[in-house]
Amino acid sequence: MKVVLQRVRRGRVSVDGDTIADINRGLVVLIGVGQTDTTSEAEWLAEKCAVLRVFEDEQGKTNLSVKDVAGEVLVVSQFTLYADTRKGRRPSFINAAPPEIAQPLVDHFVDRLAGLGVSVKKGIFGARMLVDIENDGPVTILLERETQS
Repeated sequence: MKVVLQRVRRGRVSVDGDTIADINRGLVVLIGVGQTDTTSEAEWLAEKCAVLRVFEDEQGKTNLSVKDVAGEVLVVSQFTLYADTRKGRRPSFINAAPPEIAQPLVDHFVDRLAGLGVSVKKGIFGARMLVDIENDGPVTILLERETQS
């Protein structure tokens, strides 16, 4: 699994002009699921997102997690994180999991985050979404957890 985590002042996802979910201070998490990913990767990444210290404390040091600041998380499924651009001009998405594998794992990731006490909202899996991100910092971090053998 791959996650692009962005610290935000606000985030919003819309489908066909209708706002589906929006958050204030927190994280926008773009998540991609690979062919061989399991709940183990989803749980590890959810726990990492919940406790990763990317928010500033009173001294301006990044010592606080989204949980520490009572922030929100907006999760958006994004299979394009598995784009393979090594050949040609068109990305290949052969390494991305098909929807019947990816959607339950994204839902598991969201459920695990919520179970850790994080306020979570999400986009609509498989929909064409407009994602509005007001990146704060900017802080953008790539997290990846390969399938464990």
